[in-house]
Amino acid sequence: MPQSNVIILTDPVSDLSLHQTGVTVLPIRGEYSRDKLMHQRIRSYITFLEIKLEKLSQVQGHITHFIFTDSDIAVIDDLGQIFEHYQDFHLALTFRNNKDQPVNSGFIAVRGTHDGILRAKFFLEKVSEVYSSRYMKASRMLGDQLALFWVVKSDASFDAKRFSKAQAFTNEIGGASVLFLPCATYNWTPSEGAGQFHGMPLDVKVVHFKGSRKRLMLEAWNYYSSSTDISDMLCLILKSGRTKYYF
Repeated sequence: MPQSNVIILTDPVSDLSLHQTGVTVLPIRGEYSRDKLMHQRIRSYITFLEIKLEKLSQVQGHITHFIFTDSDIAVIDDLGQIFEHYQDFHLALTFRNNKDQPVNSGFIAVRGTHDGILRAKFFLEKVSEVYSSRYMKASRMLGDQLALFWVVKSDASFDAKRFSKAQAFTNEIGGASVLFLPCATYNWTPSEGAGQFHGMPLDVKVVHFKGSRKRLMLEAWNYYSSSTDISDMLCLILKSGRTKYYF
């Protein structure tokens, strides 16, 4: 996505001295201890949207959409088509056919209109509230996803059976129009374990290198950077094998 900019949300203490076109660092004060990190991420998203909402009220004109992702994600196709193809959503989440954690928090898209940013902020504030009241003692890597799903399923109009089919759909949740996109395309994860990874489906737009798969991310990037005849990152063949990854 050559026309996009990258903004790294981080704590004020970390020294991220980057000198790269289109990349900026935005320090946000908060609680970044390991047991509160996932909750802080949601709070940082809210702070970011508040900043953008204030700027939007001062300057009218060009609309900029936003996509929040984990740092272990690779975007391998233009995601701008999401906002063009689906016209009526405020924020987008990705889902999978998983009974306890169907909504993954690694990818959240927000339409850059005043209404889109405002309603996405209200939605995430509800998630943060649920996280604080219900899931602070959950595993440090799961609390935000459990809170997200709680907010979604608590809406009387929502039918969780829709998660069983990998098809995009829209649902009104707490006053926000939420677009649900299948993880199979917008948050795809390689299989884990020796000999299981042989490439990826051709329609994948976002790859999520979760857990021990993070070792594949650097390997894929190094291979991509060292090759001159690869036009994109589709179907890179990576080494098999499994190593334990410590968070």
